[in-house]
Parts: sequence; C-alpha cells; structure tokens
Amino acid sequence: MSENRSHLKQEETWDLATIFATDQEWENEWSDLSKALDLAASNAGHLLESSHSLLTITELYLALARRLEKLYVYASMKNDQDTTVSYYQELQAKATAIYAKFSQTFAFFEPEFRNLSEDLYQTFLSESPELKAYAHFYDKLFKQKEHVLSQKEEELLAGASEIFGAASETFDILDNADIVFPSIVDAEGNTVEVTHGNFITLMESKDRKVRQAAYEAMYSIYQQYQHTYAKTLQTNVKVNNFKARTRHYRSARQAALSANFIPESVYDALLVSVNKHLPLLHRYIRLRQDILGLDDLKMYDLYTPLSTADLSYSYEQALEKAEAVLAVFGQEYTERVRRAFRERWIDVRENKGKRSGAYSGGSYDTNAFMLLNWQDTLDYLFTLVHETGHSLHSTFTRENQPYVYGDYAIFLAEIASTTNENILTESLLKEVSDDKTRFAVLNHYLDGFKGTVFRQTQFAEFEQAIYQADQEGEVLTSQFLNQLYAELNEKYYGLSKEDNPDIQYEWARIPHFYYNFYVYQYATGFAAASYLADKIVHGSQEDKDRYLDYLKAGSSDYALNVIAKAGVDMTKTDYLDAAFAVFEERLTELEALVAKGVHRERKE
Repeated sequence: MSENRSHLKQEETWDLATIFATDQEWENEWSDLSKALDLAASNAGHLLESSHSLLTITELYLALARRLEKLYVYASMKNDQDTTVSYYQELQAKATAIYAKFSQTFAFFEPEFRNLSEDLYQTFLSESPELKAYAHFYDKLFKQKEHVLSQKEEELLAGASEIFGAASETFDILDNADIVFPSIVDAEGNTVEVTHGNFITLMESKDRKVRQAAYEAMYSIYQQYQHTYAKTLQTNVKVNNFKARTRHYRSARQAALSANFIPESVYDALLVSVNKHLPLLHRYIRLRQDILGLDDLKMYDLYTPLSTADLSYSYEQALEKAEAVLAVFGQEYTERVRRAFRERWIDVRENKGKRSGAYSGGSYDTNAFMLLNWQDTLDYLFTLVHETGHSLHSTFTRENQPYVYGDYAIFLAEIASTTNENILTESLLKEVSDDKTRFAVLNHYLDGFKGTVFRQTQFAEFEQAIYQADQEGEVLTSQFLNQLYAELNEKYYGLSKEDNPDIQYEWARIPHFYYNFYVYQYATGFAAASYLADKIVHGSQEDKDRYLDYLKAGSSDYALNVIAKAGVDMTKTDYLDAAFAVFEERLTELEALVAKGVHRERKE
C-alpha cells in the first residue's frame, strides 16, 4: 500500500491480492502471456484448414483473452487506487501495450473467418460438435463479415490502436493531471482549491456565492484551454469517423451501435422522445427557481438540493440499508450482495491520487470489484446500490455463462445498476411519511432523472451533431463547439445562453465524448430500469425471475433479445413513455408539497 493509502482501514480497501498475490506474480504472468502471444502468431493462415483448426484456434484466442483481461484489471485498478505511484503507471502502460500486441497477434482471426462459407461451417459443425458451444459467437462474426478487412489491413489498424487512442489519453492527462483550477472561499470561510472531485459538492452548496465562484473558477480554465480541448475532441471524432469509413459503415454512430447489434432507430427514438418531453424539464426548472426564491435562475443553481432535510448515511448505515432494500430480489441475489459487502470487493475511501468517481470493474476470473470515494450523503447511498447493481450483474453472468459469453453488452450495463437505484427510490418513498423527508427523496429522484435521461440525451444529441459536422467537412473549432453546445443547453433547460455564457465551455470537460457513442445508453438504461423496477416492486415472482434470468444471460444472445426476455422492448418507445410518466407523477407530487410550503425554511 502506498503512503497515500497507509491510513486506510484494511477492511475498507479492495483485496486485489485475490487477483495476483504479489506484483511479481503479475510480472511473471505478463512475461508468460507475451511469449504465448508470440507463439500464437504462427496460427495465422490456418484458421479454416479443418474443423479442428477452427476449434483449437478459437479456444486459444479466448483463453489468451481471458488471461489478458485478468492482467489488465489488476494493473488498471492498482493504478486507479493511487495514480501517483510510478510503478503502477508503468504496469498500466505495459498492460495497454500487451493489449495492442494481442490485437495484432489475432488480427488474422476475423479476416480469415470471413472466408468461411455457410456450407463449410455446417460441415465443420458435423465434424466437431464442440464448435456448437461457440455458435452465437460465430453468428455475430457472420453478421459483421462485410465490415471485416483483409488481414494486412486489420494488422495495420491493430498496430495503430495506441495512436488512435492518443487524443483520449491526452485529454485524460490534461484534464486529470495537468490542469489546476483556482481556489475559492467556501461557505465556512476556508480557502479551497476547486477540483474535479469537489466541484459537484461545491455546486450543491446552499450558499449561492460559493456555487457561482466554483462554477466560474471551473469554466475559466476550460475557456483558457478551449482551443486545446477542441483539438483533442476533433482528433478523436476524426479517428472514429476514419475507422467507420475504413470498415464500410455509413457513420461512426452506426459502427459504434453495431458492436452491440443495436439499430440506430433506438438512438433516434430516444432523441425524439426526450425532445418531445422537454416541457417537463422546463416545468421542473421553473419549480426549482420558485423553491430557491430566485428572480434569475442560473446554470450554477441546478445542482443544489432543494431540500433542507439532512439525509446522511455513514458507510456502515448505507451497507445495512442497501442490503435491506436489495432483498426484494430474493435470497440468491442477497447472498451475493453480502459477499460483495463483506469480502473486500469495495475500495471505499478517498485518498490522495485516487481516481475520482465510482465504478464497478473486474474480469471473468476476479471478484466484481467496486471503486468508491465515499461521502456520508444520500447521493452516495444511491452510488453504492448503483455500483452493486453492476457488480451483481457481472457476478451472475460469470457464474452462469462460459467465458465466451461471460460479459454483457455495454448497452445493457446501465439497466442493472439503475434498476437498483429506482428500487431504492421506491423503498424510500414507501417508508417515509413526513413531508420534508418525502420532499428530499422526490428531489433526489427528479434531479437524478434530469441528470441521466435529459442531460445524457443532451450529450448524445451534441455527440451526434459533432460527428455529422465532421463528416460534412466542418472544422470543429472551439467557436463551433461553443456555439453548438450553448444552443443545445438553452433548448434543454430553457435558460438563455446570453445569461449563462460560461456553460458554452462545458463540452470540454465531458469525458464521455471520448467514449464513441456510449453516453446515450445512460438515458435508455435509466428509462428501461424505471420500467423494470416497477415490475420488480409491484409485480409477480415471475417478473423477478425473468429479471434474474436477464442478469445471468451475459452475452449469450443479442442485447435487445436479452432485455426483451426481462419484459422491455427497446425497439419501441413504450418504456420511454412509462419513464416520463413516472417523472411527471413525482414532479406533480413535489409541486403539491411546494404548494403546502414544505420548502419555506430554505434560505439562499
């Protein structure tokens, strides 16, 4: 453990020794895997020689991928727990490099598979029935055949993967390591440096002057470096558009969604549905203005809680609460929650150099670890049940699927986590009767919906627009990006861009724009989760069983089919309409509480 972590209680740190007992063990595995990849390269040109060749090379490919994931997870998590330790920076770099080597080694696989005819495939199946275990894996490759290039081209692309990732890495280094934000005076009169870690906390301050100061401090830096951020984002967009063209896709969006076999209509339906329901967001924004008693609501007023109720939870209380709420899924789920909470799957506390935020991670052969930066707030209780949702999804998948299907589509990832959040909201609303606590829970839900469905869709709309602009030859200058973002922000929140000039730079601080059409899935996931949570809390045992079957399915079927089995058809807008109906219902309840004067103790 580094000096920065020496003060932490062992039971509140994740136990990465369950992956590799020592760093030396990792180094040995890295060396062995590197040699294994050298040997594996000799398989190029032999994939379709016989059914036996197809089987053995497929199994080798998957076995080495499995080892690689375990190697990468250890290095990345060791680095995340303290990014100042140079040794773990080095391990992370070595893990990234061997990932690229793996891609180059097996660059032959898909191009050679492309030459497999349906007739020969059926012959191979009859000769080697063991191939049937990989039927869905092969089916996905058949469906992607037109987008697979020649072996030489695939090798070139694989070899350039580190270069292609340079814009994203530059953004990460600039944003997390090099940028220093100004200091401000907080509500207690202390001088504090604004950081990514404390920005939202400062924006939640009940003192408006603190919110404004933090907001202006943050965006002054993004204004200062707007041209650099514009260049990293533009380069990233160009990379993804280039790769999409190279692989014969119409667009980078089609390429990104096709990885999970998601039709673009799902993306378009989200944008249409959210835009149709923007009046609900405007209504909530107006209510927020009334509650805060402000003549002129600003963007820096959108995060401060409207409630005066102090709903704080220690970590121990949060564990107890989460366990009780998630018991609704039944014993099978509860047993695994207890393991996660008691067997050191969670790295709990903030420390110097630790990666900010929260996530669930791990690989097929590890625990489904969670990284937190714990604060005693209602938000962090929700974060705990959210990440537990991810980890339980991973655990059930790995327990019930072979490695080849032992992961799940990113498209489905946010559903399991957000279903847990929605169940927690349902539970809290059911058990609280006093108006002030109810007000706080409703406020939390509406803010969560605002931040997930509306805000992430705003990001998705911006992302779609910049990729399209680049395709059409538009140069993504900071001026272009600023104007586009300011106009979108005004459309979504109904707050004039002239009165909120700093928000035009927000695009520069959003890491999701480097994730290649990832962010829309937060919005679709939240809406689907809202629908499923209602079924789990108010439905039958069959509804719960179908949900657990979805958690266990992994990638054994196409993502839309997996979630359809749980009862959600994401090719239609029913689930979106249902989510907005819940939002409106809870907004109406909050408006009624405001009419009763529940909010009046709040002072700005």
